[in-house]
Amino acid sequence: MNDRSRNALSRRGATRAGVLMLATAGLVGTLAPQAPAASAASATPTAVASGAVASGAPASDAAAPVRTVGVDPAERLRVLRTVVDSGAATWDMARIVEGGRTVWKGAAGTAVRGTGRQVDPDGRFRIGSITKTFTATVVLQLVGEGRMALDEPVETYLPGVLPDGRRITVRQLLNHTSGLYDYTDDPRYVPVDDAGLSRWVRSDRWRTYSAGRMVAEAVGRDPHFPPGQGWRYSNTNYLVAGMLVQRVTGRTWNQEVERRIVRPLGLRDTSMPASSPLIRGPHARNYTRLPSGPVDTTRLNPSVAGAGGAGISSTADLARFHSALFRGTLLRPAELTEMKRTVPTGLGVRYGLGVQRLDSLDGLGCGPLWGHAGGIHGSAANLFGDADGHRQGVTAVSLYGRADTNAIVTRMNEAVACTGKGGGS
Repeated sequence: MNDRSRNALSRRGATRAGVLMLATAGLVGTLAPQAPAASAASATPTAVASGAVASGAPASDAAAPVRTVGVDPAERLRVLRTVVDSGAATWDMARIVEGGRTVWKGAAGTAVRGTGRQVDPDGRFRIGSITKTFTATVVLQLVGEGRMALDEPVETYLPGVLPDGRRITVRQLLNHTSGLYDYTDDPRYVPVDDAGLSRWVRSDRWRTYSAGRMVAEAVGRDPHFPPGQGWRYSNTNYLVAGMLVQRVTGRTWNQEVERRIVRPLGLRDTSMPASSPLIRGPHARNYTRLPSGPVDTTRLNPSVAGAGGAGISSTADLARFHSALFRGTLLRPAELTEMKRTVPTGLGVRYGLGVQRLDSLDGLGCGPLWGHAGGIHGSAANLFGDADGHRQGVTAVSLYGRADTNAIVTRMNEAVACTGKGGGS
């Protein structure tokens, strides 16, 4: 077993860590290749930037201190520093929001290698599979408008696209019970060795991929199980969901997310690019470590992830989106109830329609939490909060080298989990 395979297994095991999961391949469906021969040494000197006073005072946009559970603000910042100093990441950041007000935010690491420039905790980053929650929200809005039905076969809307389209429902796409083969299990999309990683850095990260073609290739492989007879995370499901949105509305999934969610909520840091490799606005760089040394891979064509992972956002915007979603601003009660109707995954969490529910929080004394985790080619993020949208914890990290993902998960969980009112809802 090579180190990439070990990392994949490690990320699957990390889902059992409970809260704010980080780049877990088995559940998040990360598209993040890890260099097999990476060193554990720190890639850059550590610099610290904190948007809140490290002594524990609330951020400037908070009206009053809010009691937190678990670790104090100074400890949270120390955790962020520790992750970077371990060599597992070049930078990380986190934010805690209560009642729409930031009560703590912080960051560690350097934004650009060799410069000492501090990371901006308000900066933008790739959100990976958190994009799925945006896509699922649009699908559920269309359900609420009577333009789509959750238990209708996909064949009704996309005739001929799926061989099993008469048996696979829209709901099964959104909760990963369709059985469809996950196209990201193909090493052409997620490199598994040095040669593949070098090829991705050199050429494949600039390619524009067609969702239709990737789906066609995936359905040419054996399904994991008959529709509705199991659970397995498959990014293919959300490529199909994006195609459904376009067929029903006449606009791409990106356009519908921006029209229905991003603009109405005023998410100024959030975008859903189709193929642009840029992260516009302030952001830290991401690096991939090759045997020949580190390469800046911040720019990449996100079409390989599509409706399942192409999004860009910030910790503040993600918290605002989560609050609006779970407070019922974006969905009617009937559709929000369906979103929160979960199925077991066998990974210590439950999965709804584009959201994960975390119940057992490994002794941290809070829960349940709702949200999603995501990763795409070295950049990982986590968005979780309570069931009524009052509290959110958001993290982002640029993984680098050989990452002990389980350790990262534990450390960053402790940094942001279980805020306010003695724990969860």
